[in-house]
Amino acid sequence: MATEHIENKLKLLPDKPGCYLMKDVNGNVIYVGKSKNLKNRVRSYFKSKQVGRRAELVREIRDFDIITVSSDKESFLLEITLIKKYQPYYNVQLKQGTGYPYIEITNERDPQTRLTSIVHKDHGYYFGPYPNVYAAQATLKFIQKVWPLRRCTGHQGRPCLYYHMGQCLGACFKEVPKSTYDAQIRKIKRFLNGDIAQVKQDLTEKMTQASMDLEFERAAEIRDQLKYIEQTVEKQKIISNDHTQRDIFNFYVDKSWISIQIFFLRQAKLLRRETRLFPLTDTNDPQDAFVSFIAQFYGQRNRVLPKEVLVPAGIDNESLSEVLKVPVRTPQRGQKKALLEMAHDNAKLKLDEKFRLLELGNRKTKGAQKEIFDALGLPYGHRIESFDHSHIQGADPVSALVVFTDGEADKHEYRKYKLKGEVEHQNAADEVGNTREVVRRRYSRLLKEHKKMPDLILMDGGQIQVEACLDVLRNELNVNIPVAGMVKDDHHRTNHLIFGDPTKGEELKLIPLDPKSEGFYLMTRIQDEVHRFAITFHRRTHAKNALSSKLDEIKGIGPKSRNKLLRKFGSLKKIKEASVDELREAGLTLPQAQTVKLSL
Repeated sequence: MATEHIENKLKLLPDKPGCYLMKDVNGNVIYVGKSKNLKNRVRSYFKSKQVGRRAELVREIRDFDIITVSSDKESFLLEITLIKKYQPYYNVQLKQGTGYPYIEITNERDPQTRLTSIVHKDHGYYFGPYPNVYAAQATLKFIQKVWPLRRCTGHQGRPCLYYHMGQCLGACFKEVPKSTYDAQIRKIKRFLNGDIAQVKQDLTEKMTQASMDLEFERAAEIRDQLKYIEQTVEKQKIISNDHTQRDIFNFYVDKSWISIQIFFLRQAKLLRRETRLFPLTDTNDPQDAFVSFIAQFYGQRNRVLPKEVLVPAGIDNESLSEVLKVPVRTPQRGQKKALLEMAHDNAKLKLDEKFRLLELGNRKTKGAQKEIFDALGLPYGHRIESFDHSHIQGADPVSALVVFTDGEADKHEYRKYKLKGEVEHQNAADEVGNTREVVRRRYSRLLKEHKKMPDLILMDGGQIQVEACLDVLRNELNVNIPVAGMVKDDHHRTNHLIFGDPTKGEELKLIPLDPKSEGFYLMTRIQDEVHRFAITFHRRTHAKNALSSKLDEIKGIGPKSRNKLLRKFGSLKKIKEASVDELREAGLTLPQAQTVKLSL
């Protein structure tokens, strides 16, 4: 149900093209969309019944903004810019990069071949991406041996090691003619474009000869080279009559979800494919989500644009082509149309499979998280943060933070804290002081950086930790995040939550969870994970501090020398096992090295 504020803004909406930004209660942009008619599109969110992901979005909307433009094409470009800027929760979030490497011939006076995962707009030649990393590495080594370019850092007044090995043309000590590089590059490009018949024949002959000469290790090495080259550049199945680089996109929509299938055609073969699935926020026009996905897909820094993009009918090919700067076409017949249909069929298969898995997985993730929020009487929230502390009789206190988003561990968001100890809580084993310190550091930083707060904080402990956390949040930071404690029984097993807000006059109450429910299992997973993370961090910290203390006891070893040993060896055992010469290589003087050997 729209608020009075939103109702008033809906009356002022223009019937023009543009973008709209949906905001939550904290003013964060949670969705960006575009429309040819802002008045109709934005009103549809609040004037009709919603289901699925769109219903979730509408429940969180507390305000919206609009930006009008002169054409639908401009709104498309603006939408992509706004999504990159705000990274809204309900928009498709594309992960940066594929993890697949490219073989690059650099654009330099003295070019070189190398493996890279990032594609720069530097006019270099990029081949790939290659799904088999080891095959790509082996193929690169083969190229560097057979058709060398430059392998050294450049002119250094003397031949480099690679020059003596025949893997560098000599830019290290002389000027190599550009024509020489060009000739080598033509051969490399021809090879990477699939012309490998002669190379395979030569290698096969060498492998046979090595076997006849009883050089079996050499024969095995050549055999592996052949295998890697076939995996990387050989045409496994010709599916096109030309060598034009093409990416083929198609999609399938069902139950407010979209499945997108991408085929990558390189060297006249289907090199690889990718599938992306995500819930639709705007179910009225899935083509918009599809086109927005393609535009963002090529906005990533390690994506090479092909010479041509193929899409199904019903897409604004002209606008998409202007954004991508390459032709966007819809084939009407032949092999390319068959591939487009194959992409559609694969998209459907993947989505059907996703639904079967979702039915099983949602109960353990999002459904389980909803059970926790329902038990606490809170509206559903996406993000839970949990803290735990670790120390040994007060020594080396640390704290760890884990984050769960929609019931799943978000390990990129985990954080570690070395605790300093508060003035009023000098005892490092004091749970109150440790809790207050880490909560203050975590959420004052989020406030300072204007980052989104969690929807719930779970403390690994009972009333003492919850009250300490609430006191810092409410009385120092003026932050209104719900806080609950995960309380253990006499057998150290979690059996309920403790929840309330004494700072607002509410009594802390025990909230039971059904031990057989998915919500209970999620709570125990969160508690186990934060405890594991804290213990692991503390062990490393304590071991390092213990090593530092042991080294500090050695006469003549100051902080600088201690740090040199720590960086070089990392553990007391390795320092003990090191020879005097190895200790000197770490940066110690001869007397210092001898003293360390005698002292340990």
